[in-house]
Amino acid sequence: MDINTLFKGRFCCFPKDPLEEAETWGESVDKLLGCKPGQAAFREFLKSEYSEENILFWLACEEYKNITSLPEMISSANRIYSEFVECEAPRQINIDCGTRENITKNISQPSLTSFDTAQKLIYSLMARDCYPRFLKSDVYQDMLRGAR
Repeated sequence: MDINTLFKGRFCCFPKDPLEEAETWGESVDKLLGCKPGQAAFREFLKSEYSEENILFWLACEEYKNITSLPEMISSANRIYSEFVECEAPRQINIDCGTRENITKNISQPSLTSFDTAQKLIYSLMARDCYPRFLKSDVYQDMLRGAR
């Protein structure tokens, strides 16, 4: 997917032009994940590598941490669990069996930290493995050329 298609009609929603902002994404994975255009570009890249579930899980966890009501927390925890964590989940993330078992054991009484360990593992996987490949990818390199 080219740059114009990725951000077509989206510039009005961002404080800065995503193409200009793209130059900062090479500084750290935090800069990339810290803005909506960076998340969109990284998601597009991960989709091409069949690992989009990683950023989707990470983003779901970020939203989950901001929940303020118990009923919403329970509902969201169950959705995250069934979509990403349980065995054979449609977007099952790659975490160790101990972390998966711990979440499974405690899902009936979720807390705001229920997914912290798994989220850190996925963040580390993205930072160590996916992010360096993203920086070399056509998606990112095309954005840099577009910014210049």
